Amino acid sequence: MRYTAVIYFCSFLFSLSFLKCSNPAIKGSARRTSRPVQYEKAEFEISVQAPFSNAYDCRDIAVDMILLSPSGKSLTLPCYFEKGCDSLSQWKARFTPQESGQYKYRFHVDGDKRSLKNTGWKTFPVAPSPGDGFLRVHDDWTLRFDSGKPFRGIGENVGWEARSFEDPKYTFETILGSLAQNGANFIRSWMCPWSLPLEWKKVSQTDRYSDSDEYFNPDGIRRMDAFIRLADSLGIYIMLALDSHNALIENNQWEIHNYNIVNGGPARTPVEFFTLDESRAMYKNRLRYLVARWGYSPAIAAWEFFNEIDNAVFTSSPENRERIPQAAVTAWHDEMSRYLKSIDPYGHIVTTSVSHRDIAGLNDLESLDINQKHIYKHTDLIRPEILKYTAAHGKPYIIGEFAYEWNWELDFNTILEELDDDFRRGLWYGLFSPTPVLPMTWWWEHFDARGMIPYFQAVREISDRMLEAGKGSFDTTTVEAAGLESHAVRCGETVFAFIRNGSKRKLSADVSFPEIAGGDPGYRVGEYRPDERKTLAIDDASSKNGLLQVPGISLDPGEIIILILSPL
Repeated sequence: MRYTAVIYFCSFLFSLSFLKCSNPAIKGSARRTSRPVQYEKAEFEISVQAPFSNAYDCRDIAVDMILLSPSGKSLTLPCYFEKGCDSLSQWKARFTPQESGQYKYRFHVDGDKRSLKNTGWKTFPVAPSPGDGFLRVHDDWTLRFDSGKPFRGIGENVGWEARSFEDPKYTFETILGSLAQNGANFIRSWMCPWSLPLEWKKVSQTDRYSDSDEYFNPDGIRRMDAFIRLADSLGIYIMLALDSHNALIENNQWEIHNYNIVNGGPARTPVEFFTLDESRAMYKNRLRYLVARWGYSPAIAAWEFFNEIDNAVFTSSPENRERIPQAAVTAWHDEMSRYLKSIDPYGHIVTTSVSHRDIAGLNDLESLDINQKHIYKHTDLIRPEILKYTAAHGKPYIIGEFAYEWNWELDFNTILEELDDDFRRGLWYGLFSPTPVLPMTWWWEHFDARGMIPYFQAVREISDRMLEAGKGSFDTTTVEAAGLESHAVRCGETVFAFIRNGSKRKLSADVSFPEIAGGDPGYRVGEYRPDERKTLAIDDASSKNGLLQVPGISLDPGEIIILILSPL
């Protein structure tokens, strides 16, 4: 009889415990940042008592931080799971305040088919900061920070760190450090099986990461933490490509893809990655984690859903026997971009990319802030393509990759000068085109080895002078130079002109500005040579037929100069 009583008593305790855990509850929270500062990360820890099967599935459990800003703006920040189990789990919030003053906040927990629970309101003060905050789309030419400061991105692709068979010196630390020292402020980088593999349980081509049975790869999480801290410290802004087309059309990647049914995912084919409800729910969990853990960082300039999604749509492969419908890809981007904007309290820029073939309807999605494509072997098309797409779709356009050659199997030693020339003029074409981020070259290791990275200093110097002269305003203007390639922009009252000799012989020409009258008020004319990074005064600029003319500009084959016309 005593044995039976013990059983009943234990059952009673178990029932109490179950009832207690079946109602989500926040047991406590603590602010770990003693002095929150505007535009800097503040961290909070939350203890939660609630049952769940998968802490990374927001349909099972979701913890949010609800905030009221000093101006009265309501914000919802996803929190991320740190450790623990359903009896007691630890969560974190990483919040970057965009206003100074007094914030109110509370935490909210939601579980699958269970009641909701909120904590009471608390407050914390935020000290003002001279920082600039997050980047926003402003116009076709520039992005703008929260502070109002204009910005143009200058940099290159740093697709990944060295793989197991590549030069180990090419780490994020060495590459980004070199770029920052030489004036670059923007990179584009991938998440994939060998780089920042958050959603890859199985990795490839790398000794840097290990396979894992965890929902998100712990090595990928740790490296991503370090990557974002590094970019923050260097003033480098990142366009983060969350996926690559290769993952869907290449056998060695689809076979290890987390969404593949053979790995416990929901999708039997790449088509089902886009079309199944369960696949889309799984992807939304990933987006929620990205925002919760790293969305705090202004260094993330833009979330890019796919690298070259057209290559997955139009390329046949054993894994892609059933072509992915364009409509399915566009609908997926529409749903994911809307969802991402709904959970990202910082309003990061959202984009995706194609190689060279448009996906029907993709460029006109309202929730994609910037459109982009990649151009190889046709750097001369950079400016015309930017002008065409900005006019056609009414939003900024970026050339996310460009280079003289895309085929890595070629011997680059046979085309070194062509690659270098392409690197230079692609940057200048971007600077003189209505794009907020200058075209970004591929082949970052090659150009580092070639000693080309210091060239960013010249481009950054002219870009800064443009931004300062016009306070972020840009207008195209006319320049004429017979036999020479020329483009010009007006920034405020200052005019900048790009002049290039694209021929194989030395050329000379008079450079005239049909929209600028000669004489009073007059202009001071300077000639900037990028290789020397010096501006020399031109004293013989004159008025011809009432218009400003700079006579006798002489350039060697491939040479570039920038003329700067400043009002007296």
